[in-house]
Amino acid sequence: MLEAVISLPYFGSFHFFKELINYEKICIEKFENFQKQTYRNRQYIYGANGKLMLNIPVKHSKSSVRRKYADCQIENSFKWQELHFKSLETAYRTSPYFEYYEDDFIPLYKKHYESLFDFNLDCFNTILELLHIDVEISFSERYKENYDDNLRDLRPLISAKTNNHELAFKPYHQVFESKHGFIENLSILDALFNLGPETTSFLKS
Repeated sequence: MLEAVISLPYFGSFHFFKELINYEKICIEKFENFQKQTYRNRQYIYGANGKLMLNIPVKHSKSSVRRKYADCQIENSFKWQELHFKSLETAYRTSPYFEYYEDDFIPLYKKHYESLFDFNLDCFNTILELLHIDVEISFSERYKENYDDNLRDLRPLISAKTNNHELAFKPYHQVFESKHGFIENLSILDALFNLGPETTSFLKS
């Protein structure tokens, strides 16, 4: 059984799911340190003016001790859920499948979350269900810097700075491509709203 360990993203990039779809068993890392400027609390979508970042605000730690990702709390004094959903709606309302999937995402942006990890886990499970990805999920019991060859380490994909230029991203139709051209490796939501049920087979191609 092919198995990989991942860091849990805010939905996750196209590249993330293109890698993940090859595995039958996924171990989610719970005990790593939270780091800024990663896909843990950001995603990129295609807005009218090009690539747009949606960032979840997190509470700053008053301690000098680094926080574990699983302990990271969302800063809910900002109406980030309302803002993010409005941004998705503005960007993808005219896409072929936004209305088809809209009701699957509204609950994520209506429910109150304190934990970033819990919110991202619900986002992740929603995507797995919509893409019909049947994968066995487990959680790490402690942090390990390295894993043996039987477990593929996909945790580096959480970095928003990961260089993906060596990958061949097959273009698909995007709402604003006539203005800015094809933008690769956006949030999996970009592919889902534009490709719909074909997203899974596209990831495998």
